[in-house]
Amino acid sequence: MKKIAAWIAGLSLSGLAFGQAATLAVGTPLDIFNQQKTVTVQTAKGVITITRTMTACAKNGGNLQPLVPVPGVHPVGEIEILEALSDRNAIVLDMRDTNDRVKGTIPGSVGIPYTEVAARMNELGCKKNGSQWNCESAKKVYAFCNGPVCPQSPMAIKAMTRDGFPADKIYYYRGGMLDWDALGLTSVKDEF
Repeated sequence: MKKIAAWIAGLSLSGLAFGQAATLAVGTPLDIFNQQKTVTVQTAKGVITITRTMTACAKNGGNLQPLVPVPGVHPVGEIEILEALSDRNAIVLDMRDTNDRVKGTIPGSVGIPYTEVAARMNELGCKKNGSQWNCESAKKVYAFCNGPVCPQSPMAIKAMTRDGFPADKIYYYRGGMLDWDALGLTSVKDEF
């Protein structure tokens, strides 16, 4: 019974983490990082308090994610993503859940939800030896999700490296679909 209650609570919390855009009103105060809502800085004109509020274009109300979620991972931007789409030794990986991906994604990207990627590393060029992954021949993975506050890619990257995927073969596009869309770059819908 306790396991079922914990599972339901986990689902509720994950819904809060990933589905906040639909439930938070524009202007709602949001955490910046680590449950911290403000950062105070001294400027030439005095003390300024930096805050963060829900905006109309926000993908979710999560916390800002680090630019490098695991040591050795390379942060990248749109130019590197565009180049990776033509690199046969690379895979641009949409780590969002399918419900987000079908609404719009980067053309040529492959969708593997963040909750599944560590179990599907064979699709990234790794081979399973018993219970261990051998990723010597793995492709370069260009990972993205909803944007700078989305925890899905960082969670998946941590799981991948924990299970043997080399961090130096991971390229993290923290800007994700939020930045991609904000820049007016083409996206495709109804991709699974």
